[in-house]
Amino acid sequence: MSFDEKLLDDVSACEKLGVGDRNELENWMEKFEHYRCYPIKGKLVPDDKLPNPDRIMTMEELEKYDGNLQDVPEEFVGYGAVPIYVGAGNKVFDVSFGGVPMYGKDGPYQKFAGKDVSRALALMSFDPKDLENTDVSDLEEKKIKVLKDWINTFETKKGYPVVGKLGKQDLE
Repeated sequence: MSFDEKLLDDVSACEKLGVGDRNELENWMEKFEHYRCYPIKGKLVPDDKLPNPDRIMTMEELEKYDGNLQDVPEEFVGYGAVPIYVGAGNKVFDVSFGGVPMYGKDGPYQKFAGKDVSRALALMSFDPKDLENTDVSDLEEKKIKVLKDWINTFETKKGYPVVGKLGKQDLE
């Protein structure tokens, strides 16, 4: 098995492993599951299996992904958690990739799940009126910078995948 950096994130390469490498991978998985007792939370999701980041999502579609989906769509079977989407700026992030404790049931940001929270993030507000109003056109540049910083945090620090767009004008 190679630890070449360019291969570490190539989940699809696991399908092409030879017999020896496949046995070694299965041995490691057995050690983690049975000897170390790490629970299996889901499967690795290759980037090409994530929803198209350029698709335009309506608010009604976004609201479906508040972490309370009862019937999980086929494309999400095997995920470690039910998808939780959060809109910010013109982007929709899947915050279930590491963010379930924050955005899932009883999490401190659960009220953000399934919503465009651009204004609330820009104002750093939990006020219900800021959660319902998504317009940021009346905000001063300093507040827009706060929103941009949040979007950057979601993308780079948290690594939440972008799974769609809101069909709004991109922030400049």
